[in-house]
Amino acid sequence: MTRGNDIWRRFDVWAPEATHLELDVEGDRYTLHADTRRNGWWRPSADDRAALEARASEAPDGISYGYRINGDALLPDPRSRWQPDGVHRASRTLPDSVTARPVPSWTGRQLAGGVVMEVHIGCFTEAGTFAGAIERLPELQELGISFIELLPVAAFGGHHGWGYDGVDWFAVHEAYGGPRGYHDFVAACHEHGIGVIQDVVYNHFGPSGNYLPKFGPYLADHHHTVWGQAINLDGPWSDEVGRYILDNVRMWAYEYDVDALRLDAVHALVDTRATTILEEMSMLAEEISAARGRPFTLIAESDLNDPRTITPREAGGLGVDAQWSDDFHHALHVAVTGDRSGYFADFDGVTALAKVWSGGFFHDGSISSFRGRTHGRVLDPRTPSWRLVVCDQNHDQVGNRADGSRWTDRLSIDQQRLSLAVTLLSPFTPMLFMGEEWGATTPFCFFSDHQEPELALATSSGRLREFARMGWDDSKVPDPQAEDTFLASKLDWAEREASPHRELWDFTKALIAFRAARPEFANPWRESRDIEARADEELFIVRTNTLSLVANFSADERTVDVSATTLLFASGGGELEDGTVTLPAHTLVVVE
Repeated sequence: MTRGNDIWRRFDVWAPEATHLELDVEGDRYTLHADTRRNGWWRPSADDRAALEARASEAPDGISYGYRINGDALLPDPRSRWQPDGVHRASRTLPDSVTARPVPSWTGRQLAGGVVMEVHIGCFTEAGTFAGAIERLPELQELGISFIELLPVAAFGGHHGWGYDGVDWFAVHEAYGGPRGYHDFVAACHEHGIGVIQDVVYNHFGPSGNYLPKFGPYLADHHHTVWGQAINLDGPWSDEVGRYILDNVRMWAYEYDVDALRLDAVHALVDTRATTILEEMSMLAEEISAARGRPFTLIAESDLNDPRTITPREAGGLGVDAQWSDDFHHALHVAVTGDRSGYFADFDGVTALAKVWSGGFFHDGSISSFRGRTHGRVLDPRTPSWRLVVCDQNHDQVGNRADGSRWTDRLSIDQQRLSLAVTLLSPFTPMLFMGEEWGATTPFCFFSDHQEPELALATSSGRLREFARMGWDDSKVPDPQAEDTFLASKLDWAEREASPHRELWDFTKALIAFRAARPEFANPWRESRDIEARADEELFIVRTNTLSLVANFSADERTVDVSATTLLFASGGGELEDGTVTLPAHTLVVVE
């Protein structure tokens, strides 16, 4: 089977505005020639190509190389697979031995019915590497996790960071273990029956090490995002920029054998063409699925609440398989905490939660006071609920707090159990954030490692200004550039063995098993359940033909007539007698 695009292995490069271009291989320079068959592309001569490919294949550790445009300084390859010395240094070829290791027993997993865990490799273990993460896979398999969703691993400036400032999209960050480590990680996940979802950022480049504009018009002068210039998806030369993105999708599928991509902030992919890059990606995903004989899934992060994102192409949509649903998180957050500040203002607790469970989106054409306008559109009731990925915590909702604190800093154990249960027993695709399954106390802060003094200062001071406006004391806001901020964000797996963390781990494991055993909860159709919110009592009730789920979000005991005979599951107490269930504060029960 093809490994996807292999232009990088032939040293071809796209540089449409260059007048002279050289390939520098460990000090030896080769003149590149304009490719008359591909506009803007340059390639070595036939003789040089043969010599270079032989030289690369004979080097057990690869060869270092880069490009010099119009005689200027050495630049890394825009499609580099390996940046062992960082994003500012030469690229290196990957030896043929560094390749995907398909697991014969792995036949893939569909997203429907699955449970996802979001993981930052640098903070998941003390080692902060793919090898360290592999050691924890048996425990995630025992827990019942179906997919691991990795925060971005594309090479970025510095040693540690969230990964959303990647600049070499085709190279795996070396501090995590580089391409070799990633291959081993994917194979190990598949051996444990766990799929891999890779978070990718196609809407902007990071501020440190982005040399692509020197090669060509990768950025748009006519569109901007909150991170600066947008990617050039619809201006002159945008066909090649789009191909750059699609080739990156191919790489993750064919060269790394991943199962799905999570597409960061697709609302920032500004594309006015009739067939947008998002639709092209969905078409490519279908090709990959057919070629590999197993699902290759696309999951969008979208702030638009636009049903067309996850509507199949044949029905007039963009054809993305699934998307994150922030509305679920916001409604649950308010129901559990009562906090209605900022963008939580419109989410009135259990009433909002009921609307989300019923319709998928809360803002479906309704007024968003945070935005100062109407927002969203009604989701077609024929849309299966698994297309929405939901959570009660994620890297954004934890890390974008000033102190990076988790639920454990603000919620009781009963409230944590309740939040987990509502998430994992929802009809959507539930996602956990690493460590919440045992109530980790370590924060997940915003951290960075910019090596340029001005950029480092701007990042630190900007963080302080942002939260000073919200009334935070500077001393309570960790410096993102301080190494201690990164180190403090690493999970402490030892605490999982202590009470109450071990009990919460066992509870989460039981929840996932219960969800798998009772298909009523993963049923994707709205008509399979009735939803009721009793706002005055802070009760949330879901009824199917066979089961009733009752959640008490109040601080007081509640009694509810459920006309049931059997108590199947309780998050923290709860009694059923004569068809009436009694729920202590902040608890959930399932009855039959």
